[in-house]
Amino acid sequence: MLIHLSIIIVSYNTKEYLLPCLKSICEKDDGRSQEVIVVDNGSQDGSGGEVKEKFHFVHLIENKKNLGFAKAANQGLRKASGRYLFLLNPDAQVKRGAIEQFVSFMESHPEAGAAGGQLFNSDGSRQNSIANFPSLATELFNKSLLRWFYPKRFPGKERDYLKPIEVDSVIGACMVVSREVVDQVGLLDEDYFLFLEETDWCFRMKKAGMKIYHIPDAEIIHHQGKSARKKTALSKIEYYRSRYLFFKKHRGFFPWILLLIGLNVKLWVEFILVMVGCLLTVFTVKKWRRKLPICAALLKWHLKFCPAEMGLRPVS
Repeated sequence: MLIHLSIIIVSYNTKEYLLPCLKSICEKDDGRSQEVIVVDNGSQDGSGGEVKEKFHFVHLIENKKNLGFAKAANQGLRKASGRYLFLLNPDAQVKRGAIEQFVSFMESHPEAGAAGGQLFNSDGSRQNSIANFPSLATELFNKSLLRWFYPKRFPGKERDYLKPIEVDSVIGACMVVSREVVDQVGLLDEDYFLFLEETDWCFRMKKAGMKIYHIPDAEIIHHQGKSARKKTALSKIEYYRSRYLFFKKHRGFFPWILLLIGLNVKLWVEFILVMVGCLLTVFTVKKWRRKLPICAALLKWHLKFCPAEMGLRPVS
């Protein structure tokens, strides 16, 4: 049977969200020929066993260790046989009609390389579902202010979109790509362990002449960053590493140096302000108490010249 849609989910210790995610896919299946591929990245919470027991239709790939998102997603992409490839986070649940809207849109827009929907928090508030390609402006200035003052150049959750719009990039928590993407631009770049791999992919699609779209009516609940949030400081290190990598690959040496200097200055200023705030309030402000060790970990990583062994990547 010809598979129309392949849904690929990379999971790492997210059993409490993965099972509802798979259930939401079953409930919203409109009868299209589709396959579901779960790539378990060395989870220790019994995710793989639960999937085998409760969701027999799922193709399960079990890794012995955490390979990172890009490498694991590529395992799923290589196994997938669908015309359209749907990357979905395990902590996401698709609302009724979302999958059908994605497929219908992609079929009617052959110029589209990828499309993403509108993500919502658990409480129903909107998340940012659109990402601009990283630049010195986006990384050194406040993104919310950029979206507020320049809404056309920096679209975001602050505006209501009544119809699909073309954007730089979409968030990889829910992203549909055409088979032609893999054929023309290749798989996700496995140099990224976590964060910005989908942005890099969209950048390469744009360079190949494809378009990226945000579809506001395709709605997804996203319990944001649950696996990464358990190790916040290490996740932040990976995010910084991914930003530097994107600049090295796509922006050039001089912008990369300016980014490195600018982010270090911002980190030191933030660390000093948070430390002073904690001392003046005798460490009673919870937000500042949480932020202080994260700033310290990031500064330590930079002072050690950004070693590969610090972060979320398993040490070989």
